[in-house]
Amino acid sequence: MSTKSDILVTLSLDEIPKKWYNIAADLKGLQPPLHPGTKEPVTAEDLAPVFTKSMIKQEMSTERYIDIPDEVRENYIRLNRPSSLQRAVYLEKYLKTPAKIYFKREDLSPVGSHKGNSALAQAYYCMKDGIHTITTETGAGQWGTALALASSIFDLDCTVFMVRISYDQKPFRRTIMQTYGAKVYASPSLHTEYGKKVLKEVPDSPGSLGMAISEAIEVAVGDPNIKYTLGSVSNGVMLHQTVIGLETIEQMKKAEIEPDYMVGCVGGGSNFSGFAFPMMREKMLGKTECEFIAAEPKAAASLSEGEYRYDFGDTACMTPLFKMYTLGHDFVPSPIHAGGLRYHGMSPLLSEAFNQGLLTARSYDQTATFEAGMIFAKAEGIIPAPESSHAIRAAIDLALEAKEKDEEKTIVFCLSGHGLLDLAGYERHISGNLVSSSRMS
Repeated sequence: MSTKSDILVTLSLDEIPKKWYNIAADLKGLQPPLHPGTKEPVTAEDLAPVFTKSMIKQEMSTERYIDIPDEVRENYIRLNRPSSLQRAVYLEKYLKTPAKIYFKREDLSPVGSHKGNSALAQAYYCMKDGIHTITTETGAGQWGTALALASSIFDLDCTVFMVRISYDQKPFRRTIMQTYGAKVYASPSLHTEYGKKVLKEVPDSPGSLGMAISEAIEVAVGDPNIKYTLGSVSNGVMLHQTVIGLETIEQMKKAEIEPDYMVGCVGGGSNFSGFAFPMMREKMLGKTECEFIAAEPKAAASLSEGEYRYDFGDTACMTPLFKMYTLGHDFVPSPIHAGGLRYHGMSPLLSEAFNQGLLTARSYDQTATFEAGMIFAKAEGIIPAPESSHAIRAAIDLALEAKEKDEEKTIVFCLSGHGLLDLAGYERHISGNLVSSSRMS
C-alpha cells in the first residue's frame, strides 16, 4: 500500500543541488578522445574552435564535484526544479503488481523535458565567456527548445539544425524554438556545405543526429565568434544532468525508498546518466545493490548491438574520435517517432560504465513503447514522450516480472519528457498505422 509520504516526494528551493557530480572522477580506465589526424589525446587548443573555454574545462575535468553557478541554479527554478518524485499508484493497480513504481518528473519543465538542465548551463558559460551566438543540433526538438529558451534568458543568438524527419513530424516544436527567438533549419539543409553534399547524394534524406551535428559544427568552425553547444553525449552534458539524480537520491532518502532498479531511456545518454550516475557512485561505494537498466530503441541500439571502439560523433567526421559504443558514424537510423534516441553512438562516460558492467541494456520496438506510453497515460493521466516510453516499457516489464515471481521490487524510472507535441505518433498507434521499427527502411 502507498502512504501519503511516498505518493509525491518534493524538495524545497533551497534543496536544489549546489554541485554537479562528475563520474569521470570514479570511472577507472576511461580513454580520452583522440585527434582524428594525429590520433593523440585532444587538447584544449584542439577543442577551442568549437567549444567555449568554460565548457572545454568541464569536458576535460576529473574533479568529482563541480559548483553550479548561482545564476544557473536560480534559473533552474524556471524549469520547475527541484522536480518531484511521484509514485505510480494507478499504474501499479492496473498491472496488479506487488512492485512499487516511482518516476522522476522531468516532464513538468516549460520546455517539456530534462534538456533545460544543460541548456541553461551551456548558455550561461557562453555568455560568461563573451560569446553571443551559438549553434546546435536537435533530434525530436527537446534540446533545441531548451537551448532556445536558455539563449533567450542569457541574450544569445541561437541557430538550431533539426533532423529532417522530426522537423516534418513535430512542426510545433520548431514553432516553440522560433517563439523563443531561435533560427531553425531542417537537417540536412542548404545552409551548410555538408548539408548540400548530403542532399545532392540523397535528396529525400530523413537526416540523423550525426548529420545535424556536422552542420552545426561547420557553422561554429567557420566563425570564431560562434560556438557549438550539444544536448547529449559529451562529459559536460552528463555532468549538468546529474542535478536529476542528486535530487532523486535526496527524495528517496526522505521517503525511505530503497530502489531495486533505476531505469531510463538512452539515445546519447544524457537523461539516463543524469538520473543514474549519482546512484552508481553509491553502488561503487557498496551502499546499494540497485540495478541500472538503459532502455533503447531497436532502431538505434548502440549498447545492445554496437561495438565498443573509437568513432566519430558526427557523420561528416568533424568531431574528435570518441571511445564509445557505436553503430558506425555513417549509420542512419530508421525514422522512428522517438527522434531524440536516433543516434549512432553513446556517451563515452556511459559507454565505459556499461563496459564495466555497471548497467544493462534492453532494446524495444517502437510499437511496444507506444503501447507502454498508452498504458501509462490511461493509468496516470500523463502522456509521455516517445523517448520516455522506452523507460516506461522497461519499468512495466520489470513490474510484470515481479508479479510473476510474487516479489515486492521497487522500480524508479526517469520520465524524461511529456508527449504533448508527439501526438501524431500516438494517433498512428491508435489507428493501427504505427509501423514496427524492423519494417522501416
